[in-house]
Amino acid sequence: MKRQILWILSLLLCFCLILAACGAGSASVDNKGGNNTGNSAQENSEGPSGGSGPSDPSNTNTSEATEPTDQSGTNTAEPTNISETNTADPSDPSNTNTAENDPSEDPLSGTPIVYFTSDITAEGLVNVYKALNWTPTGKVGVKISTGEPPASNYLKPELIGDLVKLLDANIVECMTAYGVSRSSVAMHKQVAIDHGFTAIADFDLLDEEGDIELPVPDYPGTRITAHIVGSHYTDYGSFVILSHFKGHQMAGYGGAIKNISIGFGSKAGKIYIHSGGERTTGSPWGANQDAFLEAMAEAGLAVQHSMGDGERIIYINVMNRLSIDCDCNGYPAEPDIHDIGILASYDPVALDQACIDLIWQAEGNESFIRRVEGQNGLHTLEYAEEIGLGSREYKLVNIDE
Repeated sequence: MKRQILWILSLLLCFCLILAACGAGSASVDNKGGNNTGNSAQENSEGPSGGSGPSDPSNTNTSEATEPTDQSGTNTAEPTNISETNTADPSDPSNTNTAENDPSEDPLSGTPIVYFTSDITAEGLVNVYKALNWTPTGKVGVKISTGEPPASNYLKPELIGDLVKLLDANIVECMTAYGVSRSSVAMHKQVAIDHGFTAIADFDLLDEEGDIELPVPDYPGTRITAHIVGSHYTDYGSFVILSHFKGHQMAGYGGAIKNISIGFGSKAGKIYIHSGGERTTGSPWGANQDAFLEAMAEAGLAVQHSMGDGERIIYINVMNRLSIDCDCNGYPAEPDIHDIGILASYDPVALDQACIDLIWQAEGNESFIRRVEGQNGLHTLEYAEEIGLGSREYKLVNIDE
């Protein structure tokens, strides 16, 4: 009996020892697992190279990035304008508007901005005008060319009508200095009726009742001392210079500068400019070419100065029907260049330069370039910049992007 009891007690003791050993082993495994979990969390926090964890905003390896990056890791969520000045490529998506505070110039470089749209419609014209964020003062005059009959490439009322009505503006013009259909009051007003302009706005022939002089700011080498414009000029607080960009038989090209010089000139004013400041009566032809071009720039400076040094005047060029001939030609050559778009700026020199650059890049531009170079037309831009009318440097902003 005693042996049996001792044997049972031995078995119980062995069973207890086994249970104790298993409990100790289980505790050892649990502690090792806890250490592994801690080590794993530490490695995840430091990252592969010992950097900060995913909750750290400086962590560049997080998979929770909220803004797209390019392959180099540079943040590209906010578009940056990296275009150079004089970049006349409106299809370049880098030509974004960076002028949030001042739509007339780039805030970093101070370079004039030229706005572009390829939409040559009434809506496109209004949109490019609105990009300027301009507030006119007083009565607004929209300066156009009414176009010489029977088939010139003037801007059609269907294109400009919405803008003119938006501004509650008058359409303004001056008579020509040579004997065609727009050289008298009655004949010019009839052309305005025939071409549909009186259907969209009141038409004002600025020199119908005579002319006045706008002084040219003084500087060395002046060709003219004043710009002779129509007497109704002073009836307006602001002007929109709405020009059809094209070639020109005498100036090489016609754009914003020509529209505020020859365009605003009365008969006497046109002769004064064409003659390079030599006369105000007689024939407008026969002057030194560079003197004529320089007189145009100086007349433009007088207009810009009279409009608060540019605060009360803006410029829009429409690049359609790009003939080598002016709208004063009733039988212009057919264009060799396809329509390009509408451009707008506070700076007439930058605007015309941008148009010239687009022409130089266009397919089929040979005849247009010959026309400009044959009349030394780029000298107008060179001289205009020299006397302070504007800048040939610009930044092109595509509002279609």
